[in-house]
Amino acid sequence: MNQVLTQSPESAPAAPAQAPAQVPMRKPGRKTRPSVGGMVGRVIVWLLVAFNLFLVVWMVTTSLRDTRDIAREPLGLPLAPHWENFTTAWNTGGFGIAAINSVVATLVSSLLVVAIAAPAAYVLAKSTRRLSSTFTLLFVLGLGVPGQVLLVPIYVMLAKFQDLSHLKMINSIQGLIIVMVGLGIPFTVFLLAGFFRSLPVEIEEAAAIDGSSGIRTFVQIVLPLARSGLVTAFMLAVISGWNETLFSLVMLTTAENRTLPIALLAFLDQSQFNGADWGGLFAGIVLVVTPVLALFIWLGRRIVEGMTVGISK
Repeated sequence: MNQVLTQSPESAPAAPAQAPAQVPMRKPGRKTRPSVGGMVGRVIVWLLVAFNLFLVVWMVTTSLRDTRDIAREPLGLPLAPHWENFTTAWNTGGFGIAAINSVVATLVSSLLVVAIAAPAAYVLAKSTRRLSSTFTLLFVLGLGVPGQVLLVPIYVMLAKFQDLSHLKMINSIQGLIIVMVGLGIPFTVFLLAGFFRSLPVEIEEAAAIDGSSGIRTFVQIVLPLARSGLVTAFMLAVISGWNETLFSLVMLTTAENRTLPIALLAFLDQSQFNGADWGGLFAGIVLVVTPVLALFIWLGRRIVEGMTVGISK
């Protein structure tokens, strides 16, 4: 008798495994060509860079040339360097005392700007009250007020304060420091507020749970975390204070209180009456520009990154 043999599923032969589907190889795509606008923008940027480098090189080489050589060939190179041009600018132009005044006014005002703006920016960044947004808007509006509009009111205010308090505000470094602090606070508050908003809230909450007060948390925890922002704000304040010319020109009238930009202008006026000394004048320009240029070359990337992080928050 024929018996029908049935196979159980366990004894059934396993189906052959299917080979994994092969993903078709994609041909490497063509590189996207930059647009015409991008190429034009790059060309313009490199032209500006080359022009600025040319100006720096021309300024330095001209400061080492004689006045007659400069008048005969303005774009020439120094055959023999005239280092005495820097001595003339330093002594005759009064750059020695002006350099001290610039260093004192710049450093003191920059430290005061950061010291005043940091707590204000922290409160505005962490506060949830409606008044905080209003005060933040007021600081932002302060960025759009030009210095020419504030020149006369600030001068009159300092003159009246000098009459009432008998403290010398006009033609004094302390008066210039007060003006520089007032002009630098709006931007510094706006910049540091972005850094404080980017800090993690959990760290401050953990400090509050541990019993840390608000002032202690700000000094020992928040400020170290925002160190990069504080350094950026300080460097920007230094650059702005070093280049301050308008208020210095109006407020500082005597030679012993002049800063470097004002000493350079006075040296230019003196050269027009006593005969042009172009070598000494360019040497003075090098003395004024070199510190800020060296600072920006050293910390330029950090300053730009700090401004980007702070403003974008």
